[in-house]
Amino acid sequence: MSGMESTKLAVEMKNITKKFGDFTANSNIDLDVKQGEIHALLGENGAGKSTLMNILYGLYTPTEGEIFINGEKKDIKDPNDAIDCGLGMVHQHFMLVEPFTVVENIILGMEPTKSGGVINIKAARKNVLDISEKYGLKIDLDEKVENISVGMQQRVEILKALYRGADILIFDEPTAVLTPQEIDELINIIRGLAEQGKTIIIITHKLKEIKAMANRCTIIRRGEKIETVDVSKVSESDLADMMVGRQVELKVTKKEQEPGDTTLDIKDLVVKDIRKINKVNGLNLEVKAGEILGIAGVDGNGQSELLEAITGLRHTESGNITMNGVDITNKTPKEIQESGLNNIPEDRQRRGLVLEFTIAENLILENFNKDEFSKRGILKKDNIDKFAEELSEKFDIRPRNINYLAGDLSGGNQQKVIIAREITNNPDLLIAAQPTRGLDVGAIEYVHKYLVEQRNKGKAVLLISFELDEILKLSDRISVIYEGKIVKTMKRKDTNEREIGLLMAGGRDSEI
Repeated sequence: MSGMESTKLAVEMKNITKKFGDFTANSNIDLDVKQGEIHALLGENGAGKSTLMNILYGLYTPTEGEIFINGEKKDIKDPNDAIDCGLGMVHQHFMLVEPFTVVENIILGMEPTKSGGVINIKAARKNVLDISEKYGLKIDLDEKVENISVGMQQRVEILKALYRGADILIFDEPTAVLTPQEIDELINIIRGLAEQGKTIIIITHKLKEIKAMANRCTIIRRGEKIETVDVSKVSESDLADMMVGRQVELKVTKKEQEPGDTTLDIKDLVVKDIRKINKVNGLNLEVKAGEILGIAGVDGNGQSELLEAITGLRHTESGNITMNGVDITNKTPKEIQESGLNNIPEDRQRRGLVLEFTIAENLILENFNKDEFSKRGILKKDNIDKFAEELSEKFDIRPRNINYLAGDLSGGNQQKVIIAREITNNPDLLIAAQPTRGLDVGAIEYVHKYLVEQRNKGKAVLLISFELDEILKLSDRISVIYEGKIVKTMKRKDTNEREIGLLMAGGRDSEI
């Protein structure tokens, strides 16, 4: 916990209301953050957390309300005003120029110059190096951003804010795209920043992380402040219930059932990555009807290439993939889908949705050419709208406006659109890749319910997740992937977190 927390307020937001047309994103919210504390802002996807912080950072203007920074009333019209007030923001989707180096990204727009307007890169490097050493943010300053990991890119964003003199740092869903190891590193970094006197605000819905690092937590539900609590005095369940407004089932309940025949069968699969290196290396796997098979593994062990090979997005070098006894190796994505396979993709924004399309258009993406939705190439708008409204209601897609653009939805609601579309196709095999990445507990409970429902209906579910908790909660059997091979497959009831963790790290059975 931060050692320098005081009773003075670094940030005070009073009666903040923000409307977008008829939609109220924030309604009369009060927020106060003490100097030197780590303050979590907790809420479901679409609760209005990011909107509130975007107002503080000058990206939105409030419809009503006032902002005080260190006791002084401020009129923050844009991010430059926010930076002048000592605010810095690390966004969920990073704002970096990929072909530039780390140091070029950090100083961009605030480059120190010599006489004649030439950038003094030597002075800039020294300044950035001093900051990175002070706050324990080690990084190669000369590496291009496109060549560094996501965790390192986030460090660049933190350094960028510190370079601009930020004393108050806002993190928007900072762990959504990180591996478990990177999350641990980030928690240590954030604690270190607070110990050095920085004030931290974290937008999140991950209860475990709030308990690990925050002093206080403000809960927002559907645009309204519920309350601010002392984190040490509440449990994860208390936080979940306040956030969602009802009791949330943090456990997954499913009845025992015998699996059926093999739906997906993969034999001796070899798949190369873009550098022509074998990323899937003689992999064998089978998924049966009526089971959830979870694949556990550290990111980068061939999971993405395996998924792309199964779904027809990447060519396989050798081996076979069969669905219900029919060979689908190297078939087109459309042919594979028609064989009874549907997919909740790893990257919902790039692979799952057309962000410029409406909710309704995204819901019929795979079926727009069916008689129900079009005739001779002309779309039947009334049928599409009726279908979309039924699914929006059933899958609780918010806001309930089927003409809303997918790109304007929160992450959880984007995921609901994809799940609604994929499950409605009634597939024999549903592949769920990182299905709850970046989602809040309410949305996670919801996604898990639908995956278990598919399994209970006798469908095969292949779950790929970097969240070991999720694999352990949902799976009937667990296969561990390491260096492109399945090293062991076990029944869930016969294994535990320690065994799987060791196998994921390349440990052998004998050591376990």
